[in-house]
Amino acid sequence: MSFFLEVLIGGLLAGVMYSLVALGFVLIFKASGVFNFAQGSMVFLAALTFVSLLERGVDFWLALAIALAVMVVLAVAIERVVLRPLVNQPPITLFMATIGLTFVLDGLSQLVWGSQPHGLEIGVADVPIDWLTEKWNVSVSRFDLFAAAVAGALVAALAVFFQKTRIGRALRAVADDHQAALAVGIPLQHIWAIVWAVAGFVALVAGVLWGARNGVQYSLTFLALKALPVLILGGFESIPGAIVGGLIVGASEKLAEVYIGPMVGGGVESWFPYVLAIAFLLVRPEGLFGEKIIDRV
Repeated sequence: MSFFLEVLIGGLLAGVMYSLVALGFVLIFKASGVFNFAQGSMVFLAALTFVSLLERGVDFWLALAIALAVMVVLAVAIERVVLRPLVNQPPITLFMATIGLTFVLDGLSQLVWGSQPHGLEIGVADVPIDWLTEKWNVSVSRFDLFAAAVAGALVAALAVFFQKTRIGRALRAVADDHQAALAVGIPLQHIWAIVWAVAGFVALVAGVLWGARNGVQYSLTFLALKALPVLILGGFESIPGAIVGGLIVGASEKLAEVYIGPMVGGGVESWFPYVLAIAFLLVRPEGLFGEKIIDRV
């Protein structure tokens, strides 16, 4: 039982970090209806900028502030230069634009900062918490717990922002009906710029946490693919859905790797979330927290 709990807790903590990546997708899709395939590249660019500044002797907090400024400026520029001219175009056009943007950001990141992998230390060791090991015989990583706490706090702050602030209410109005929001005087372009800036901030936090866990390298870009099952399970427009979907994916992939992996030769963790997502699509394609769309013929 202690081993099962150890695997389950480790999976849940990893799932919170998956939720953080998925959150960037949810914010943009919720406000503009655009599936931003470039979110993974934004995570990579943010982490690479931050760690490169640290290696050049910049203070930790100053490097974090500079990286945040870079991501906010970049996100606003993407909205204004790439996506704003494509307003009212078919969704597939916007989606293809974000795919092209993925390769542009990947190339720009490595052109400016180089392509070599980097180690990133943020002052939290990836070691078991002693008192949990001694008292319950359960090994839980100190870093995973810290990362989950940061991700959870950010998700909670964004949820309050959406529910309680004037800008948050405007964002929800835009998400519900663009035309109605325009009719009551809500400037869509300003709202979309804010959403993309927040998504850039989320990308920075995700990049720092995942970079500290796995190293800052090109593979961070593929976190976007890891977030897809989370979005399918939770719903593309739901912040609570991103959290629940991340927890389900994180726990299920770890448990499947431990208990199913030995039967099939291992490697289950890399593909099991996608099998789960496909099965879920057959039952509830809109996700756990997504709104069911009924087309009248």
